[in-house]
Amino acid sequence: MEKKETRALIENVMEQLAEKTDFLGIEDKEKRRRVCLSAKEILKTTDKIIKSYIRVSTEKNGIARIPAYRVQHNNISGFYKGGIRFSEFVSEEEVENLAILMTLKNALHRLPFGGAKGGVHVDPRKFSDRELNLISKKYVQRFARDIGPNHDIPAPDLGTNEKVIDWMVGEYKTIHPGEAYLDSFTGKSVENGGARGRREATGKGTFLSYSWLLNEWLNQQTGEKKISRKKQWETLNTFKKRIKQGKDISVAVQGFGNVGAIAALEANRYKNIKHKVVAVSDRFTTLYNEKGLDVEKLVKYTANGRDLPANHDELEAAGVQAEVMPATDVLTVKTDVLILAAIEDVIHRDNMKEIQARILVEGANAPISQEADTYFEEQGAIVIPDILANAGGVIVSYLEWKQSRVTELYSEDDIFADMSAQMIETLKHVYDVYFSSVEKTMRFTCFTLSLERLTSLLYRHGKLY
Repeated sequence: MEKKETRALIENVMEQLAEKTDFLGIEDKEKRRRVCLSAKEILKTTDKIIKSYIRVSTEKNGIARIPAYRVQHNNISGFYKGGIRFSEFVSEEEVENLAILMTLKNALHRLPFGGAKGGVHVDPRKFSDRELNLISKKYVQRFARDIGPNHDIPAPDLGTNEKVIDWMVGEYKTIHPGEAYLDSFTGKSVENGGARGRREATGKGTFLSYSWLLNEWLNQQTGEKKISRKKQWETLNTFKKRIKQGKDISVAVQGFGNVGAIAALEANRYKNIKHKVVAVSDRFTTLYNEKGLDVEKLVKYTANGRDLPANHDELEAAGVQAEVMPATDVLTVKTDVLILAAIEDVIHRDNMKEIQARILVEGANAPISQEADTYFEEQGAIVIPDILANAGGVIVSYLEWKQSRVTELYSEDDIFADMSAQMIETLKHVYDVYFSSVEKTMRFTCFTLSLERLTSLLYRHGKLY
């Protein structure tokens, strides 16, 4: 979903909120509409966009001049919060869209953060550790005035990890001697004050958003009287019948990094419902086996950034049986569930009718276009949107930020218990609202709940007239 689609959806939701007679307790229709239009203008625009060029001395090509960004969308809910990605696809428009989605995600899960995002236009695979260290330090130097524990708290994202964040924390400490620094970033290594389980959190949360729907929320429904979406209800009932018959639920996972690999492991290990992971992919390859892939061996093989096995010899070395297919084929294989854990805009008008999955889960940010989202809704498929599904990482980031402030290290069990409880509270609310309504998509439901909270805060803070 591109920035223009995100903004259009915000406009659509705000128009509908303006018509709600009980919204904000404003009975006067014209005043309520004026307030909502003001909120719409604030929330579809961005507080601050900072662009800089990082100059780095490379080992092979001399000085490289690399575009870098930090976008701060809105902080009415709390300090700006959002990851920093290193990717050759980074652009100002992409980073701004992701910052808007972060604001909405944090509001949906009622976290005390606003939304921000950072990016460096670089392919990290083409740079040495020394060069990446310099890029990381330069990034902090360029944006030092605009980040910090009480203003804007970055974290890892696509192409970055705890090593990069540790470098950034070190540079922040050098620039701000004598000041608090541990809570200036989240996603640090445990040895550097990070939260246990942070790396796995987004993948675990992504799978939880699907598994809780199927195993917990569905079992809580005693009848169909609450259900208005008959097509989606039929989809869930089809899954339920298969589970009762002892049949496996098939899963395909696009992207086999931190999010996708963990989500695949969660599916493989889930005890309440039998799953088989039939396909996984990275940027080069799809591996497919209709009887199920050995996910444990693939995770072991791809440790330390190694790509998935892409030929017979590599499959043998990994001890895995699979058919090697083009990378994009993971989207269209026969599967019940498709977890999207790679990059943006991978399902759109050109391929949406080829998708066979009946439940799609957005572990990545904005992988499905608005047009495709509407198409799936009409077909009775269920799309669990990014701001609902992939919030595990930012929830654990919040716990890490709190941990750094009280200088107390939470256990991994405590971290995952708190993350799950926070997510389940939001999941239940969203699913209850979505399945009891008759219009729009689950993404629209999530945007509505987020924008209701953000508009209420803006109104209570005296920002709307």
